[in-house]
Order: sequence, then C-alpha cells, then structure tokens
Amino acid sequence: MNLEDNIGDIVSKARLMTGIAPAAAAQAAGISEAELASLETAAQVPAKMNFPALAKVLDLDPKKLAGIAQGWLPAPEDLSRWHEIRVFTTVEDGGSVNSYLVWDEVNQEAALFDTGFDATAALACVAANQLQLRHVFITHSHYDHVQALPQIRAAWPKVRIHTSSKNAPVDQRNKPSEIIHLGGLRVTYRETPGHAEDGVTYVIGNWQEDAPHIAVVGDAIFAGSMGRGNDSWTLARQKVREQILTLPADTLICPGHGPLTTVAEELAHNPFF
Repeated sequence: MNLEDNIGDIVSKARLMTGIAPAAAAQAAGISEAELASLETAAQVPAKMNFPALAKVLDLDPKKLAGIAQGWLPAPEDLSRWHEIRVFTTVEDGGSVNSYLVWDEVNQEAALFDTGFDATAALACVAANQLQLRHVFITHSHYDHVQALPQIRAAWPKVRIHTSSKNAPVDQRNKPSEIIHLGGLRVTYRETPGHAEDGVTYVIGNWQEDAPHIAVVGDAIFAGSMGRGNDSWTLARQKVREQILTLPADTLICPGHGPLTTVAEELAHNPFF
C-alpha cells in the first residue's frame, strides 16, 4: 500500500500549516513557482532542490522529508502477533478509507473501529467467525469514517456506539477515564482533535502473549504525514505529539488512510515530528 500523502501532499500541507506563500517556499527551495506547483500537485521532485532550506521554512525535519521523497515506506507488520484484528479498506469515488475489526478470541466479542464506506466485508467476517459485535468506536464523524453506520445498525441493532461528537446522544459519548472491556482486551481513548473537533484515538491493550498496544488514530496521523488541520493545525500537531507519539515505541498505529505504521517508525521518519 502506498503512503496516504506523497512528497507533494506533505509540502502542500506544511505550507498551509505555516502560512508560507508559494513564492517564499519556492525561493527557499531554489526552484521556480511552477516547479513547486508540479511538486505539490503531481509529486514531481525537481532535479535540484534545496530540501534543508525548504524544510526549515515549512517547519519540517529535512532528513525525514528527503526520506519521503526517496520512497520511504513503513516496514510491513505481521498482524498475526495480535491474533484477531482485520483491516478493511473500502473505496468510493477514488478515495479509500480503513476500518478495523478486533475481537477477543476466547469469548468472541468484537468491536469495529470506524465503518468505512461499506461494512459488507466487515459484517461477513463477523458472521464467518461467529462473533458478537458489541461495539462500534468512531474516531471522528467525517462521512468516510461513519458512512456505513446505518448498515451496521441494521445488522446489529443493539451495538453500542462510542464517539466524542457533541452532536451524539449522551449515552454514545466517550466518558472521561472510561475503559471498555472486550473480553480480555481493554479499550481506552485519548482526545486528538485538530483534524476534526471530535477526533479521538482508541488504544487497545492487554493482548495475549504481550503483543504491543494498538492505536486506532483516525486521521490524526498517517504513515509519514498527518491529517489536515481543519480546525487547528497547531492543536492537531500538538495532540499527535502528546497523545500518540508518547505511546510505547512498538505501538501499532492504525490510521484512517494509508498503511499501518508504529510509533517508532513515525518518530524516525515522519517529517512533521
């Protein structure tokens, strides 16, 4: 799977984050504005470009930015370490989004993290494994992450919804210090707004055989990048640093788009951090 954001996407996001005009960014990089536009829209990297100077004005790490341009990808993760987790990627109008099904293999209680565009594959997995879908955890209420919620409710009317949206019924809203038990697994949450007002990261722990924690992060962070700061770039970046990148280094990061990664990978390779 390719990165959600290529080098051009990252430069474009960083310019929006810092408020740097195209002319100033192009001048720092030693390229023309036309070359900068080609970089941002088509990921065409000019033959001669001053990565360190561009990274400095955009408040990015220069070595990590160059690494993205050179094709860095996170190392593939062997999901069998966690036994019962499945990734579903659904596509609509050229866009793709991830959702994640997790269950306790002893009592077969399951939880879905975000719904994606279509929950058919996830519901089929629930049925094939004779699971009981108890919970749906929503990382934020953008349409691509919740579009299949009616489909899930139709199949499982008693499923419990978890969200930090202020527009949700009170009984669906995440509660301070709440711990949800999924058989032997424990699900907690950390508020990660910035990309969305109701952005939240769910942390799944207490796996058998001491497998690392899993963090389902929505669009707060991607492999090698971060979500657009729709509400606040400053807050979005701050919350990733404080709430996600402080988790143990081997924590598996499950983003809403793009490949899986880890805290260690992002600390070493994400130019925003």
